[in-house]
Amino acid sequence: MNQRESEFEFIKGLSAELSSRNLVFPTSLKATMKIRQVLDDPDMPIDQVARIISTEPVLSAQVLMLSNTPMFNRSSKKIEELKLAVSLMGFGVVRNVAISVGMKQLKDQKENTVKSEQMEGLWTRSMRVAALSFVIAKNRTKLSADKAMVAGLLHDIGKFYILSRACQYQGLFSSEEALWDLVDQWHTDIGAAILESWEVSDDIRAAVMDRKRSDLPEHSRPTLTDVVAAADFLDVSFVKQSLEDLDEFPVSLKNLGLDKSETEILMSETRQEIAQILRVVA
Repeated sequence: MNQRESEFEFIKGLSAELSSRNLVFPTSLKATMKIRQVLDDPDMPIDQVARIISTEPVLSAQVLMLSNTPMFNRSSKKIEELKLAVSLMGFGVVRNVAISVGMKQLKDQKENTVKSEQMEGLWTRSMRVAALSFVIAKNRTKLSADKAMVAGLLHDIGKFYILSRACQYQGLFSSEEALWDLVDQWHTDIGAAILESWEVSDDIRAAVMDRKRSDLPEHSRPTLTDVVAAADFLDVSFVKQSLEDLDEFPVSLKNLGLDKSETEILMSETRQEIAQILRVVA
């Protein structure tokens, strides 16, 4: 079996796993365990609890999924915001979910030989895109900023999953470059399948699938896809702390009515948002 055939078999194996409704895999174990500790405080405001949960992609998705089960949600309206999910479930249930996710992550991390800096680097980028999505939605749209943050947090969930499973196939990838080529090729489809398995809302799944499209339609009412696409695009400039390379804005930024000066203001607010988020898991 040649390299390409082996990689295809690897992806087929991942796809088969996605039929499970209990997918838990490492993103940031440090964040999960910190969340479990702070949930021991019964006086913690719900807003703060939701903010803390939003630092961990897998836990966020698990809490939202559980909150939409008949046990907690007796209405026909889907719960899409972490604050409401936490309010319905209560701290005790959320804490138990965090413990369960953390213990499963700990087990997986012990078995995982993928360099931890790869996962932590990916997690840090997800935090940036989530914060950018939150700030953009809050300032430039009528969409829920909390929901936008969840969408930004989950936008690269497929990459986490592929990397977490790659450790079991050490002989498959001839180089780190070969691994990342496969990640880049498949993470969007894998991510969409994960979000479907977790019963994440259609617009979040669409944002994950479509954020890289070069043919996004122009319109005057920004969508969640516009928000996440803009956040994903601006992340490079955010890291560089400069918009000098932005000669032409993509459609997503145009749909949001952003120019360079307004984008600078949003990025400054995002830095404050990220500082608050990272203090949670420091």
